[in-house]
Order: sequence, then C-alpha cells, then structure tokens
Amino acid sequence: MELTPEELVAEFQDAVVELYFARKRIVLLEAEVTALRARLAEGREDQDPANGTG
Repeated sequence: MELTPEELVAEFQDAVVELYFARKRIVLLEAEVTALRARLAEGREDQDPANGTG
C-alpha cells in the first residue's frame, strides 16, 4: 500500500497526537504509582514491630 505525501503527513500527525496523549497518560500513571507506593510504605510503617504497633 502506497500513501500519498498528504496521507503520510496525516499519518504522522495522528501518530504525534497519539504519542502526546500516551505521554500524558504515562505521567498520570507514574504519579498514581508514586502515591500508591507512599500509601504502601505508610501501611508497612504502621505494622512495623519496631514501632510497637505491629
């Protein structure tokens, strides 16, 4: 399948837009992972026998 130059440009622009939104989603997921790790660490501290609370 051969694409015209215009079709190639359109495909490239679509790919750029998809990449833009994928990168935004990655940033959101990384923030969510960081928050979940912090919650997990807090839970571990709460159950730590060295704290006298486990």
